[in-house]
Formats: sequence, C-alpha cells, structure tokens
Amino acid sequence: MSDFMDRIFGVHADALQLRARRGEVLASHLANADTPNYKAQDLDFKAALSQAQGNQAVAMTATQPGHMQAQGGTVNAERLYRIPSAPSLDGNTVDTQAEQTKFAENAVRYQVSLRFLNGKISSLMSAIKGD
Repeated sequence: MSDFMDRIFGVHADALQLRARRGEVLASHLANADTPNYKAQDLDFKAALSQAQGNQAVAMTATQPGHMQAQGGTVNAERLYRIPSAPSLDGNTVDTQAEQTKFAENAVRYQVSLRFLNGKISSLMSAIKGD
C-alpha cells in the first residue's frame, strides 16, 4: 500500500511533513529572538527531500531497550546551525527579518504542497465515484 501511495502522491507528502517541521523551527526562532545565547538552526531540507525522492530507508538506532523501531515512510532532516550575518553581543544568532522572510516563504511552499495533495485526493475521489 505504501508503494501505491508513493506513486500517487510522490514526494509531496514528505515535503508537507518537512515544511511543517521547518515551520516549527522557524517559529521557535522568532519566539526566541531576544533570548541570550539562542542559536538559530535550520533543516537540511534539500538533503531530506533527496532522500525521500530516492526512497532510501532511514536508518535509526535504538539507544535504549524500550525504544520502538521506525515503521518506514519517515523522512528525517538534519538540523544544522546557521552562520549569522551579524551576531549580536548576547550570542543570539536570530535575524528577525530574515526569519520572517523564511517563515513566509516556507508557509507559501507548504500551501503549494497541500494544494497539490488536495488536488490529487479530489481526482481520486472523482475516479472512485465515477464522476
């Protein structure tokens, strides 16, 4: 069933997940813009999406005996620290204007993926109903 869904939705389902996670990271930056020593990070979206397109398995390591094993379909994006253009004296690396721009861009891209998936689902529903 997963292969069937991958063929129908392509990489957009994974992109939607990644965009949602990136939105959380960017919102966290905006919330911590005045926190001393807060270090801005970002997801390596390009590498994670390449992984999703290649359908490579994500290797996860259980570090405790009670950890559950991952059930495929999860795309992991590595969080990387950003290099600040002008770090502040208190050690905070968040550039509020840049974060707002990145947040808005991410929101638009999230909407694009969501609309694509919605169109695919509508097409499938029409085919099932015989419209």
